[in-house]
Amino acid sequence: MHTVLVVEDETMVRMPIAEYLRDCGYNVVEAADASEAIAAMDAEGPISVVFSDIRMPGNMDGFGLAQWFRSHYPSVPVLLTSGYNGGRSLSAAEIPGVRFIEKPYSQIQVERRIASLLGSGRSGRS
Repeated sequence: MHTVLVVEDETMVRMPIAEYLRDCGYNVVEAADASEAIAAMDAEGPISVVFSDIRMPGNMDGFGLAQWFRSHYPSVPVLLTSGYNGGRSLSAAEIPGVRFIEKPYSQIQVERRIASLLGSGRSGRS
């Protein structure tokens, strides 16, 4: 079973997508910010893919978290999301292995992108 690390500080955004991914058959680990996400890597065992918001509280945003994963776990794909540009380029292409999906997203879109990143060919709920 693949494990998805969902990193989102807004509980009412994180909970529905985490629950949907569980319903799709993924093991889901939730984190509210980058420091919790990094701690989860030690506590939860292997993570298959990271799905993270770009804007988060703390000293590391989603881009920073993606770069941390590239340095420490280069084989783990990262899917970033945001509905706010804030003057920073939202092109995740500058970080190898990182993709982007814009908010608002549908749960099905997220699951399809995760399945694609994992190479499983799955899409949507069965």
